[in-house]
Amino acid sequence: MKLPYIIKKPIITEQSLKNAKDGEYTFDVDPSATKGQIKQAVETYFDVSVIRVRTAKLAGKPKRVGRLKKKIIKSDRKKAMVKVKSGQKISIFEVQGQ
Repeated sequence: MKLPYIIKKPIITEQSLKNAKDGEYTFDVDPSATKGQIKQAVETYFDVSVIRVRTAKLAGKPKRVGRLKKKIIKSDRKKAMVKVKSGQKISIFEVQGQ
């Protein structure tokens, strides 16, 4: 798998911002990506040293859409929690005014 397609987006929630202060960042990644590929992508794009990568597969949830409220199932996804070396930060997780 090519590196540009591994990391889809950062997950910005209250809990992930709290973990970001400790150097652990959360990303939405491609479901077929391995821990080694995720580590390589984060180190390449954010210029940090990765210590640990933890992943979790999340099952798709049902959702009602349209005028007739047709039931669909959202696709499965995978998230990765990446711990970086102390003293290093990823700037997209920094909150302005703090």
